[in-house]
Amino acid sequence: MKIAIDAFGGDNAPDEVVKGAVDAVKEYGVDIVLTGDTKKLDECFERLGLSKDHITFEQADGVIEIEDNPKMILKEKKNCSMGVAMQMVADGRADAMISAGSTAALVMGGTLIVKRIKGVKRPSLTPVMPGLNNMYILLDGGANVDCRPDMLRQFAVMGSVYMNKIMGVDNPKVGLLNVGAEEEKGRELEQETYALLKNSTLNFTGNVEARNAALGEVDVVVTDGFTGNIYLKTVEGMGKFMKASLKKIFFRNLGTKIGAMFTMKGIKEISKQMDYRETGGSPLLGTAKPVLKAHGSSDALAFKNAVRQAKDFVERNVIAEMEKVLSENTEG
Repeated sequence: MKIAIDAFGGDNAPDEVVKGAVDAVKEYGVDIVLTGDTKKLDECFERLGLSKDHITFEQADGVIEIEDNPKMILKEKKNCSMGVAMQMVADGRADAMISAGSTAALVMGGTLIVKRIKGVKRPSLTPVMPGLNNMYILLDGGANVDCRPDMLRQFAVMGSVYMNKIMGVDNPKVGLLNVGAEEEKGRELEQETYALLKNSTLNFTGNVEARNAALGEVDVVVTDGFTGNIYLKTVEGMGKFMKASLKKIFFRNLGTKIGAMFTMKGIKEISKQMDYRETGGSPLLGTAKPVLKAHGSSDALAFKNAVRQAKDFVERNVIAEMEKVLSENTEG
């Protein structure tokens, strides 16, 4: 198996990308292609004293920046590190690709370079979220601001398959993010989507309120990208707030410092559960080949785990299963 990684996308490129790739080769036995300036990559490996065993380079010119128009990945910057990695997947020279670069460019490239699964309206960015008793996924995390009910139904199908195949959840519970649990709640979008999901083959449990999504009620949370991105960033912000608040409380005086010592194990467990590095990345579900978006601040651990995620995606035939279940849920 060969996985292409954009070596120059993200805040910590290329060093953390390189270290993560080396760790992934050792742990998962995959072949990795790093795309970018090959001269700089050679210098990076030499400086870090790392082995290139099972790692090759593919020359790319420059990087698509966050401030760049995402359409540039299709023309002006098609030979950038992200674009080359995507083209390798599209051409069949790599089985999956990973990038911590521009999210908008990744969605654009995934849709138009890697292409979509037949029949998929739009791919969905799918972050893995920390829950009380289990991890759950959110579709859409921000790729599609405006959505139709049939698109949300497809998100639900793809999310359900991913949760089953990658996360190992049997018959995943699907919930529609809404302002109340009652069937008649929400905008026209939610009401029409509810009817579609109710008549689908999925394990649809109804509407789920934002306050309950992380409490184990559902495994798959479905919403439009505008709402989903606000939800995602609110959860991230609350996590940062809680971490800062606990630190402030624990370091208030000697007594609180002593108390912190007795609760540190539990706090570390919670911190690990909320650490995006443990999951690796957010898959762009709906593309014809696996495309993963790593967090912009990803380090070696995050990249290593993103490779594990990509490997599982390929080995477990997730896309073939998505095609099958999508075909069963296209009417109505």
